[in-house]
Amino acid sequence: MSVEVINPWSGEVEYRYDYQGAESVESALAHAHAAFPAWSALSLDERAVFVRRIAAAMRQHRERIAAIMTAEMGKLRREALAEIEKSAAACDYYAAHAGDYLRDQAIPTEATRSYVSYEPLGCVFAVMPWNFPVWQVFRFLAPALMAGNVALLKHATNVPRCADAIAEMLVLAGVPEGVFGVLHIGNDMAAKVIADPRVHAVTLTGSERAGRSVASTAGQHLKKCVMELGGSDPFVVLDDADLDKTVPVAISSRFANAGQTCIAAKRFIVTAGIADEFVRRFVEAASELQIGDPNADGTNLAPMVRADLREELHAQVQRSIEAGAKPLLGCAPGQGASHYPASILDRVAPGMPAYDEELFGPVASVIRVKDEAEAVRVANDTVFGLGASVWTRDKARGEGVARRLRAGACFVNALVRSDVRLPFGGTKSSGFGRELAEHGIHEFMNIKTIYVD
Repeated sequence: MSVEVINPWSGEVEYRYDYQGAESVESALAHAHAAFPAWSALSLDERAVFVRRIAAAMRQHRERIAAIMTAEMGKLRREALAEIEKSAAACDYYAAHAGDYLRDQAIPTEATRSYVSYEPLGCVFAVMPWNFPVWQVFRFLAPALMAGNVALLKHATNVPRCADAIAEMLVLAGVPEGVFGVLHIGNDMAAKVIADPRVHAVTLTGSERAGRSVASTAGQHLKKCVMELGGSDPFVVLDDADLDKTVPVAISSRFANAGQTCIAAKRFIVTAGIADEFVRRFVEAASELQIGDPNADGTNLAPMVRADLREELHAQVQRSIEAGAKPLLGCAPGQGASHYPASILDRVAPGMPAYDEELFGPVASVIRVKDEAEAVRVANDTVFGLGASVWTRDKARGEGVARRLRAGACFVNALVRSDVRLPFGGTKSSGFGRELAEHGIHEFMNIKTIYVD
């Protein structure tokens, strides 16, 4: 099958390539299987040398990688550079801390000695999305490599050169052949890779639909898996919130990466006493965001990645307006190939797509509530549970609300984000398992009990 990669800014074909055939996939599986014994036998210090070299290569070639990211998925250049640095920092972090996370854990029992040890599983197969084409990969790859696993990557079809650039960085770092490989394949072949006995675990970041499919296949073949899926994160603004601080973060949280972020704030749940002023300031700030060339330093809103996804988003917006939502800003496609302006819907209510569904693009849903209790109820009234934030001048109050929100991560007076030092993942239809921190490196290990009488 031939695939076209279209530049989201220009609408022109950026690149064409063909899916790999069965013979090429078999070769990649064989190389990964052959590389595992030697890679896993290295000491942590020896693996850390390679992982730090990967970080150095990423930083050395950051401009070239950023240009690829911008061309393939439309990411603003400054956001691309920040993503590359974050990925390199994750490599450095795990190189420094994996020894602490993987040391034997003594457990007192009646035995002479009893403890837990951590052993790598083998080959981890990753199915990764386009929205953070470098960070999403390193979020699993850095801990997987330090743990002694090897990896195969099926990246999104519209970011093939991002995948190849990552592979090149590992080659430049001297990582042995077979430790990491890229598969340019479709979903049918991906299912066969999951089923292959040489693959021992699966990780996916993507939509709920993709997660159900991949998790089902992994389950049929008894493969451990981690699923990081969609989100419709609540941004809860209480009556005592500091709007000077809240509104700028609301803008960043909704419109960074053109709103194409699983942990972006999507539902702005605002209590009555502050709603009018929040909305006024929010609209005013969002109106300053203008789509432009992602390579230009002054551009503050990127195009969406694909025209078909823009049309899906606009259909959700139209249905919400027809159901009674009030368009305050934007809410109509731009003139470019996949351009959609910063948009705000007010008076969003249950039964509207803007309330019930994930809007994966630069559209904010404002939901007005009477008080804190209703804010918590509405925040939890979703099938998703990835991230959430609470805004209040009273930190103790904010922490209390955060404890009542059903999500994998809750931030008080701060932007929801992934941090290599903290576990990342969701609950409900946002998936299961954790990435990052100590929890992430343990996901793809055999947690082994050793008992000596």
